Amino acid sequence: MPDADSKADPLRTAKDLLAGAAGGVAQVLLDIVKVRLQTSTEHTNALACATKILKDEGPTAFYKVSIQFGGFHWARRRFEAFNKSSNHSNPGLSYTQYYLSGAFAGITNSVISGPIEHVRIRLQTQPHGAARLYSGPLDCIRKLSAHEGVLKGLYRGEAVTILREAQAYGVWFLTFEYLMNADSARNKVRREEISSWKVAWYGGLAGEALWLSSYPFDVVKSKMQSDGFGPDMRYKSMSDCFAKTWRLEGARGFWKGIGPTLLRAMPVSAGTFAV
Repeated sequence: MPDADSKADPLRTAKDLLAGAAGGVAQVLLDIVKVRLQTSTEHTNALACATKILKDEGPTAFYKVSIQFGGFHWARRRFEAFNKSSNHSNPGLSYTQYYLSGAFAGITNSVISGPIEHVRIRLQTQPHGAARLYSGPLDCIRKLSAHEGVLKGLYRGEAVTILREAQAYGVWFLTFEYLMNADSARNKVRREEISSWKVAWYGGLAGEALWLSSYPFDVVKSKMQSDGFGPDMRYKSMSDCFAKTWRLEGARGFWKGIGPTLLRAMPVSAGTFAV
């Protein structure tokens, strides 16, 4: 007969997916500002960028789900089972295993996030009015897939997306678990007894660490996913994009738009972990 843990596993996974979705559906208006700053030299700062978008395209331009929790907790339970079989006295995860669990969740998430973000970036960066290239998400998917097939069209930038997601969610979960464990040990309480505001605070700090550790990958991804096709293509590959960004913009080129991103990260990540 299945044991209690195996029966509870689908319920746990469903709860994990719900928590991830709660953060994923939080549409933050500053996201489009981040992308515009990453892919254009037209705007000097986030405020100027937001003001110009609002003036030229109207408020609807700012409104242009997630499985990471399910992936993380699935990997975590696999590590716990492995540790239990190897060391019955301490089945808990090491911090390396927390990072690897998060990285696994990120890689799993990238299969969905890669094309979704590609379409969103195309819609956000296209000309507005009569010059727009795509009438909507479905039209964008169809036209992107027409360029050299689905993998090279719709999934352009997937390699750097995988690297970003693995690093980002590895650090995200690692940071949260470290802060929670440190609080538990410092105050001699169980994790379940840590107050909700602290859980949210630690989640917010984890969100800041997520972006600080992975932002250059995100910049390269945005550049590749807003790049042209055929003769208009500027970046032949991920490494080519890294090299050209470094040569033309230096280290600062990898951090454009970090301000609105960090501003967004704290409340969204806090809300996700507080679920």
